[in-house]
Amino acid sequence: MDTSLAPAEAYLGVLGMTGLTAYAGLTEIAGVQEGDVVFVSGAAGAVGSVAGQIARQLGASRVVGSAGGPEKKRRLLEEFGFDAAIDYREGDLEGQLAEAAPKGIDVYFDNVGGDHLRAAIGAMRRNGRIAICGMISQYNATEPVPGPDNLALTIGKRLTLRGFLVGDHGHLAPEYAERAAGWISEGRLRYDQTVVQGIDNAVGAFLDMMRGANTGKMLVRLTS
Repeated sequence: MDTSLAPAEAYLGVLGMTGLTAYAGLTEIAGVQEGDVVFVSGAAGAVGSVAGQIARQLGASRVVGSAGGPEKKRRLLEEFGFDAAIDYREGDLEGQLAEAAPKGIDVYFDNVGGDHLRAAIGAMRRNGRIAICGMISQYNATEPVPGPDNLALTIGKRLTLRGFLVGDHGHLAPEYAERAAGWISEGRLRYDQTVVQGIDNAVGAFLDMMRGANTGKMLVRLTS
């Protein structure tokens, strides 16, 4: 770890698996191209906040993020450089997405699933690509959750939906670390973390992360 680039804990997040997840999803899975309009759900989280910024570095012409609450929405716009932000708690996700990306989207980086996936499919342009990283909206479900009811649109729009795990993309780690270090040093890649003190609070930190209480990577500092 080169701590002259960033603090050691950054290697648990933006310079580690978290950042690599965003990079792999955007490059090898979704294949972001110059001029693409990119939509990221869970955009204030550890992976999502990095994914939106990396999409910009890869040439996206517009980046839209979805998060819960006005403060997270503000941070997407003012700190992470998103062009538009959606507060999903306000409802009418399809309408908000249409307003944020009136010409549609080319790439959707999915951390949420459910209603976000449905809205993204509806907003997709022809030959759009969806990288499915997570579906946090279903993690706490106590019974099977129905999928989006508009999957038939994937046919006429020629969409590609592909799930992935970062463990399959370890070969990208050196490339990503080099590029990300440069982006960080140039101020083009910002990151955040939520730090909870003490191993006794680890369970609470994990549950808060699942509830979306964190911004950026959720970390537990073992000693004060």
